[in-house]
Amino acid sequence: MADSLSDADKIRNKRLAKLGNQAPSQPSTGGEGSSITTAKSKASQGSNAQSGTGPLEGDQAKSRINISSSTNTASSPQNPFSQLGMKQANGDTPRININSSNGRPVTPKKRDRPSSSSGRPSSRQGETLEQLEDRILSNIFRITLDSSNKHDTHGHNLQYLESSCKELEEQGDPINLSTGVLDQVILEAASNLSPRVTPLDYLLPCWKRVSKQYKALRKAGEEDPKLKVVKEARRLCMSYCIFAVTMPDMFGREPTPANPLTPHLLIDDPEDDRGVDPEFLGEAMARFPEDDTVQGALTGAVEDLSRQVAVMNMNSNYKPHVSALRNLVQYPAMVNAIVQSPRFLPPSTPAGSLEVATLLGPFFAISPLQAEVTSTYFASPTTKDKNFILNSQRALRLTLQTHQMDLLEIVNHIIKTGKEPRDRMLDWFAQCVNVNHKRRALQVDQKVVSSDGFMINVTVCLDQLCEPFMDATFSKVDRIDVGYLRRSPRVSIKDETKLNADQNASDDFYSRAAEGTSNFISEVFFLTLAAHHYGTESANSMLMSLEKDLKRMKKHVEEIELDRHKFLNDMNRLRIFDNAIKKYKDQIDKGLSYKYSVEGVLLDELTQARSMQFMRYAIIWLLRLVAPGHDFPKRPLNLPLPGEQPEVFRCLPEYFLEDVVSNFKFIMRNMPQTITSTQSDELVMLCITFLRSSEYIKNPYLKSGLVTIMFHGIWPVYNRSKGILGDLLNSLPFATEHLLHALMKFYIEVENTGAHTQFYDKFNIRYEIFQIIKCIWSNPIYREHLSDEAKVNLDFFVRFVNLLLNDVTFVLDESLTAFVKIHNLQQELKSSGSMEQNDRSEKEEALADAQSKAKSYMQLTNETVSMLKLFTEALADSFTMPEIVQRLADMLDYNLDAMVGPKSRDLIVENRTEYGFNPKALLAEIVDVYLNLRDKENFVFAVARDGRSYKPGNFENATKILTRYTLKSSEELASWTSLGVKFKKAKEVDDQAEEDLGEIPDEFLDPLMYTLMEDPVILPTSKTSIDRSTIRSHLLSDPNDPFNRSPLKIEDVIPDTDLHARIEAFKTEKRGSKIANANVMDETPG
Repeated sequence: MADSLSDADKIRNKRLAKLGNQAPSQPSTGGEGSSITTAKSKASQGSNAQSGTGPLEGDQAKSRINISSSTNTASSPQNPFSQLGMKQANGDTPRININSSNGRPVTPKKRDRPSSSSGRPSSRQGETLEQLEDRILSNIFRITLDSSNKHDTHGHNLQYLESSCKELEEQGDPINLSTGVLDQVILEAASNLSPRVTPLDYLLPCWKRVSKQYKALRKAGEEDPKLKVVKEARRLCMSYCIFAVTMPDMFGREPTPANPLTPHLLIDDPEDDRGVDPEFLGEAMARFPEDDTVQGALTGAVEDLSRQVAVMNMNSNYKPHVSALRNLVQYPAMVNAIVQSPRFLPPSTPAGSLEVATLLGPFFAISPLQAEVTSTYFASPTTKDKNFILNSQRALRLTLQTHQMDLLEIVNHIIKTGKEPRDRMLDWFAQCVNVNHKRRALQVDQKVVSSDGFMINVTVCLDQLCEPFMDATFSKVDRIDVGYLRRSPRVSIKDETKLNADQNASDDFYSRAAEGTSNFISEVFFLTLAAHHYGTESANSMLMSLEKDLKRMKKHVEEIELDRHKFLNDMNRLRIFDNAIKKYKDQIDKGLSYKYSVEGVLLDELTQARSMQFMRYAIIWLLRLVAPGHDFPKRPLNLPLPGEQPEVFRCLPEYFLEDVVSNFKFIMRNMPQTITSTQSDELVMLCITFLRSSEYIKNPYLKSGLVTIMFHGIWPVYNRSKGILGDLLNSLPFATEHLLHALMKFYIEVENTGAHTQFYDKFNIRYEIFQIIKCIWSNPIYREHLSDEAKVNLDFFVRFVNLLLNDVTFVLDESLTAFVKIHNLQQELKSSGSMEQNDRSEKEEALADAQSKAKSYMQLTNETVSMLKLFTEALADSFTMPEIVQRLADMLDYNLDAMVGPKSRDLIVENRTEYGFNPKALLAEIVDVYLNLRDKENFVFAVARDGRSYKPGNFENATKILTRYTLKSSEELASWTSLGVKFKKAKEVDDQAEEDLGEIPDEFLDPLMYTLMEDPVILPTSKTSIDRSTIRSHLLSDPNDPFNRSPLKIEDVIPDTDLHARIEAFKTEKRGSKIANANVMDETPG
C-alpha cells in the first residue's frame, strides 16, 4: 500500500513518525489511538485516490491531517503532536484523521464523543453548552456546518464545511462545531480557500479573534466552560498556523522557496487581521523548546526579510522589513535563534559580500549613499542652486537618522539578550572592520570593500553603543582596558602601523599576552575606534579625493570643449565628439550627486556630536596613557612628557590618534560651530602635548594634523573673529605655557619629514604655524616666552631663526623670479600676433605654471616677512647675534634691490592681486625690519659688508616710493633716511679697515665665507679650521661636517688657539704699520 503513496505523502508521514517518536510514550489502555486511525485512513486514501475525484483531478490526491480528541483516557504511545504543545483537554487523547484531497473525510470508525449535559448553564438564555461551543467556534473561525447559515450575527460570511458535516452525519454525531472536531474543520476550512488566499491569510485573523476572546475570558477562571473552549481553539489555531508555514502541502499547497510567514510579518497595520501580533509571536516562541521546526520557521522568515532587503535601497519600501525585524528582536528566544542562524555571520565572508551575505548586512546597507538614491536626491546636480542642495541634504539626513535609530534599537536588543547574542553581535561588528582594511588604501577598489553607507551606519551605531559609559566626569574611562589588545582581541591590529614602534617591537609586545578578561566597554571602545578609521574617516578621505577628481574632470572637459570647432565640418566626428563630452559630463554629474550625498550624511550635526563625544573620550584615554597615575583631566599634565615612553603607547595602532585628528580636522573645516568649550580645552591640550613632546609620534604628517586643527580653529567664524580656538589659545594656562615652544619645535622638525614631498610640505605646515603665532602675538605672555627662549635655550632659538631666514630668502626669491617670468611671457604673447599655435600653447602652459608658483610662493612670502617683522620688533638683540646677523642683512639687501633696483620694472604683471602680490605693502614690511634693527651696530655693519646687494641708491629709491605713496609716517621716514646715512658711513669705515689690512693670507680666511676669521675652531674629523659663527650657522640647517659629511655638533669643535693668536698678531701688525705710515705722511714737507 505504501507504494501507492505520493512522495509528498511519504515525506509527511515520515515527519509524523518523527514527531511521534519524540513524544513521551505512555501505556496504552486499549483505546483507539492515532496509529489505528492513521492506518485505516491510509487505506481509505488509497481507494479515494483511485477514484480520481477531488479538486486536483488527474493528479495524485493529497492527504490532510486532522487533529481531534478521542474519549480514551490514556494518550496514544505515538502522539505526533504532543511536542507541539497540544496538551490533552478533559483527559481526551489527540488523534489523527487523514482526509482525502476533495475534503471528504475518511472515517475509520465512529468516534466516541464526550458526554454532554444539556442542563449546563449557557451564556444565552436557553442555550446549551454544545450550542455555546458551536457559536463560539463559528465566530472565531467563521465556519458553519449549517448550509443555510451563511452569515454570523455580525454579518460576516461563514464558510460551509460540507465534508465535515457529512462525516458527522455518517458517524451519527450531532451536527455541531466542537473542540472534538475542531482540528478536522480547521483543516478543511484552510484547505478550501481560493488560490489567491493562503492558509495563513485565513488562520491569522482566526488567531487574533481567538486571542481577543481568550484575554477577555481569562479573568473568569479555568473552570469557565467558555474559557476551555477558547483555550483549546487557541491552541489548535496556533498549531495549524505553524503547519501552514512548515507543511504547506498539508493544505494542498505547493512548497515555495519563500517563507509563507514573511509577508505577514511585514503587515504593520493593526487594523489588518493578516498581520502577526505580539501574542502570536509569544506563543510561537514558547514552543521553541518542544519543536525546532517552529524556531526554524521564524528564523527562516527573518532570513527571508534579509534577502528581500538585500535588493532594496532607500528609495524602496524597506521600512516594513526593518519594523518587522525590530519587533522580532524584542523576544529573547527569537534573538537566540537569529544569532544561531548560519546566515547571521557566515565564515570567511569577504568585505564586498557583507552587505548581502550576512543577516544584518542588508539592513545596514540601506543608505542615501546608494547609487540609485543619490541620483534621486540630486538629479542633474549642476543645474541646482545652493538652497535646493541644502534642502535635499536635510531631507536625506532626516530619513537616515530614523533608519539609524531603528538599527540601534535592533542591535541593543540583541546585545542585551545575553552573553552569546552579545558576543555574536560583537563578532559581526569586528568582521565589518577587519575585512575592510583596504578601504584605507591609496587606490580603493570599491568592488572588494564594503560601501561608504554601510560602514557609516556601522560607525554611527557603535558610537551610540558607547554613549552609556561616556559621562561628563570620565568616571568609567579606567574601564577601557588597553590590555584588551593583548588578549586575542576581536579587532585585528597586527598589520597596522604603530605610533612609535617598528613591526618587530610591536610583534614582541603583543606576543606577551595580558592576564584577565576584557569587559564590554573595552570591546565596544576599540571596535568603535576601528569603525571610525574604516568608516567615517575613510569617507572623509574619499570626499576630499572626490572633490579633487571632480575639479580635475571639469577642467579637462572645459579644455576639450575648446576643440569642438575643429569638427564642425564633419558631422560624424562631431556626433562622436558630442557623445564623448556627454558621457564625461554624466560621470561628473554622478560624482557630484554622490559628493552632495556624502556631505549631507557627514555634515549631520547630531551624528558629529556623537562622534566628537566619543573622540573626546579617546583624547582623555590617550593622555592618561602617556601620563600614567596622573589622574588627568582632574590634574593638568606636566610637559614635556617623560623621556621614557610607555611601551603600550608606542605599540598602539597609529589610527587611534589619527581618527581623532582627522575627525576634528573635518569638523573644524566644515562645521566648527558644533564644538563645545569643554571639547575645545581637551583638543588644544592634545595638540600641544604631542607637538611639545613630538618624539612620542613617529609620523610627521600625523603631527602636522595637530597644527592644522589649531589653524582651522582660528579661522573667523560667525561672530568670533579669532574662530573657535583663538580666544582659548590666548587664555588657557596650559596653552600660554607650552604652545609657543611647541610650535617653534615643530617648525624646526618639519625641515626634514622624510617624504619625497617634504620640500613643499614644510612650507604648507609653516604657513599654518605662522597664522597661529599671529593669532596669539597680541598676548604679551607669548612675547615674553619668545624672549626667554632666546636667553635660556639659545641654540634652539638660533636654529629656529635660521630656518625662518632660509624660508624668507627662498620664498621671496622664488616669488620675485616667478613674477619676472610672468612679465616676460605676457609681453611675448602680446607682441607676437603671428606666433605659431604650438609655440603659443607652450608659452601659455609656461605662463600658467609660473602663475601657479607665484600665487603659492607669494602667500608664503607675505606670511614669512610679516613674521620676521613681528619677531625683530620684539627681539632685536636676538636677531643680531653673530650667527644670524649677516645672513639677515644679506637677505634684506637682496630683496630690497629686487623691489626698488633697476630690475624692479620686470615685476610689473597683469592682475597682480590674483597672486596676493602687493609690492608697496611688501616694501613697507621689509623697511620695517630694517627699522626694527636700526640701533644695532653689528646689523648696520653687516648691511654695509654685503658686497653683493648693498647699494646706497636702493635706499634712496625706497625713500622716494615710501614718500610718494605715504607708506610711512614722517617720523619713520626720518629714521629711514638716517639709517641710510649710517649704512654709508659704516661702509666707508669697513672699506678703510679692509684696506688697512691689505692682502690677507688664505689661512686666515674662513673657508666658506672667505672673510677674516674672528674665532677660529678646528672641526674634529676633517681637521679644518673655520670661524665659529660660520660653522654654528651651518649646523643650524645641516648637522654634518661640511667638508667630509661626518656627524657634527657645535659642542665637538676645538678652539684653534694657535691660529687665533696668529690672526690677532697679523691685525696688530697691520694696524701698527698703518699708524707708522700715517705719521710719515704727516711729517712730509708740504
